[in-house]
Amino acid sequence: MKFLADMGVAPKTVKSLQEAGHNAVHLSEQGLFRMRDSEILQKALKEERIILTFDLDFADLPAAASTVLPSTIILRLRNTKPSFVTSRVTVVVAECAQALETGALVTIEDSRYRLRYLPIGPSAAN
Repeated sequence: MKFLADMGVAPKTVKSLQEAGHNAVHLSEQGLFRMRDSEILQKALKEERIILTFDLDFADLPAAASTVLPSTIILRLRNTKPSFVTSRVTVVVAECAQALETGALVTIEDSRYRLRYLPIGPSAAN
């Protein structure tokens, strides 16, 4: 899978994803330190990447845009150590792979996750 990690995600997490065979890039690697959320969304869409972020604003962007892609993984973890983040992301990506390929918003917490298919609309509440 292809990932685009936002600034709040540790580069160690990106490296671990790469070592697991994923095509993962971090905004900082590309010198994109101050990109607006809407620009990150467009970049991920253009590059066919899944956004990986701690930024809760990304929960609203897919709903506002009524788009199917890009998929987004929002991290709402108390334990933000890269090793824990990586282990949670690895497990959830494996379980949600098909949904992420077709368009999903996944919110990962310490012991559970929530999967919502895109586009998110008024009638799509779970």
